[in-house]
Amino acid sequence: MRSLLFAPGGSAKMMAKAVAGDADAVILDLEDAVHPDKKEEARHLVAAALTAASRTGPQLYVRVNPLDSPWCAGDLDAVMPLRPHGIMLPKLKGPGDLDRLDALIGEREPRDAEGTTAIIPVCTETPAATLSLVAAPWARPRLAGMLWGGEDLSAELGSTANRDANGVYTAPFALARSLCLLAARAAGVLPIDAVFTDFRNPDALAREADAARRDGFGAKAAIHPSQIAIINKAFSYTDAERDWAQRVVSALEASGSGVAQLDGVMLDAPHLAQAKRILAAASHA
Repeated sequence: MRSLLFAPGGSAKMMAKAVAGDADAVILDLEDAVHPDKKEEARHLVAAALTAASRTGPQLYVRVNPLDSPWCAGDLDAVMPLRPHGIMLPKLKGPGDLDRLDALIGEREPRDAEGTTAIIPVCTETPAATLSLVAAPWARPRLAGMLWGGEDLSAELGSTANRDANGVYTAPFALARSLCLLAARAAGVLPIDAVFTDFRNPDALAREADAARRDGFGAKAAIHPSQIAIINKAFSYTDAERDWAQRVVSALEASGSGVAQLDGVMLDAPHLAQAKRILAAASHA
């Protein structure tokens, strides 16, 4: 999974367009994209989108409303019988909320699909959740990835902006981003970079996506279909990277000692782990 595209749950047209596109996953959004007065209507539209979607296309997630909102349980009632690939949970207070959601999903999951519905939390939307990324382990059986986001965190912190004049995340948000990356890797799941909201600036998106992949993120979220090709390219391994990975594995296997030299660089266990990750991702793709 390289790209996750948000689609507003209140628009059948936009959801259909998203599902028909090239995103690896589509997030049918019942939370921020839907006015409180339209929640029930949006549930019906999202249910219809899940029913109509071909399961040979992108993975289908539903972003439900927060656990303590009046709508979360009803959201799950509406979508779980239709077997989404997973649920995205916003505005957590910590990893304990994953257990609460797990229980709610388990009560509603079709019997022949028990344990198959994944969870991706937006793990930095509250100060408490952000701090808990280093205070407690997040690994859970259903956890498939961890997405960070700075927009809701800005509101929680009372920030006037989350980027400086050059478009670079300021210190609190750079910290949240790094903590998400570290916590996701510690949990053994996919770290997902935040959305880039200026969808009319593809060059800046490409730079940010490239930087995210460089730092260790495995995917990036999107808010507009035009962003998907850029993100997919950024998070796809190149032929040169795959060739390097195969050469690293071959060199270390041939050495028989756990160390080897390749192109003037000494290789050992960390290089082997990185190379195997690249080859596994290429094979999966």
